[in-house]
Amino acid sequence: MDFVNVLPGKILVLVVALLIFLIFVVAFIKLVLWSKKMPKGAYLFLAFFPLISLFPIPPQEIKKLERIKQERINEEDESGKKNRDSKEH
Repeated sequence: MDFVNVLPGKILVLVVALLIFLIFVVAFIKLVLWSKKMPKGAYLFLAFFPLISLFPIPPQEIKKLERIKQERINEEDESGKKNRDSKEH
């Protein structure tokens, strides 16, 4: 008898969760369509999207990206120096 009394409550929670999920999906679909129609909408969408991200970027990945950027800057500096040296001779 207890199972029968608890079942409608669980179903209600499941239905509410499903409705909330569907509302979010429809809202995001409308947001994407709106942002595709107008450039300002796209900028707002891109500005808002990181705020709703559930998973932050781990510090290890940030350090990797900074290292890669620094390596590219160093490579560009070296290639620039080589080009300038070859032009002088």
